[in-house]
Amino acid sequence: MAPTLVTLADIRSAAQRLHGSVLRTPLLPAPWGDPDRPLWLKPESLQEIGAFKVRGALNAIGRLGADDRRRGVVAYSSGNHAQAVAYAAARFGMTAHIVMPEETPRIKIERTRAHGAQVVLCGIGRREAVAAELVEQTGASLIPPFDHPDIIAGQGTAGLEIAEDLPEVGTVLIPVSGGGLASGVGTAIRALCPNARIFGVEPELAADTAEGLRRGRRIEMSIEDRNRTIADGLRSQPSELTFAHLQHVLDDVLTVSEEQIRSAVAELATKARLVVEPSGAVGLAAYRHHHTPAAPTVIVVSGGNIEPTLLTEILAESAAVGEDQRD
Repeated sequence: MAPTLVTLADIRSAAQRLHGSVLRTPLLPAPWGDPDRPLWLKPESLQEIGAFKVRGALNAIGRLGADDRRRGVVAYSSGNHAQAVAYAAARFGMTAHIVMPEETPRIKIERTRAHGAQVVLCGIGRREAVAAELVEQTGASLIPPFDHPDIIAGQGTAGLEIAEDLPEVGTVLIPVSGGGLASGVGTAIRALCPNARIFGVEPELAADTAEGLRRGRRIEMSIEDRNRTIADGLRSQPSELTFAHLQHVLDDVLTVSEEQIRSAVAELATKARLVVEPSGAVGLAAYRHHHTPAAPTVIVVSGGNIEPTLLTEILAESAAVGEDQRD
């Protein structure tokens, strides 16, 4: 049986639930964009935890009953969902156990702990198994990073805001990993701006969704292969639920190289004055390197939790390239 898809009504209910609890991020005009493709940025990097994930986490935890809240929550994540669940649990006065891979950027681990969560580090490919063990031990509720209607509906509130703030939007570029953000935002845009083109964006080194949509079915890509990309927030694969949404709402999935992602991080820092992690910069990389429609364009800048050393390295590379071009 096909999964039941989240609706615009679900997203609107989530928006009411989240009112006053998350930042309604602005649409920032980017006058340095191409004249025939007027550009706006949706900077979810400005959320309290530095990423869009807080929308889904607060919506899912907000729907738990009193008994479930007393038992706490468990989550697994490479970083941004971890911080979001830790933050949301603290807002509701709940305990949270967060399973994170050992290779997670240190800044994301530290920020998750700062919200009061107990962080459990695990080996490669062990997140889900360790989380299941914690659920069994504690009786807590699992808050998955994307594979849940409440998560998708919460993330979709960003799309609701885009449609309200720029009803004439013609193109929307959304990072894709597990697919919760693209599923939710795509559902809202498809319902409210039916003429808009909606593109997911993936790194070339983790392009399982692009290949899956071409084949008409989910495909498996090894974690070792997916971990090659600098975009550590885009290393997951869609679930049956999110893949069904992506098939329904996306016009296509565009892929970008590691060099293009790094260049986009630098461009956002120097031209938009936004600190953005590689996962959040893929939309701009696609805008720069793919022939998207000549129409008002919105890029969802999904997160800003980048290691300072990596940002310094990328900006130094960009400056060196600029010097070479001037010589």
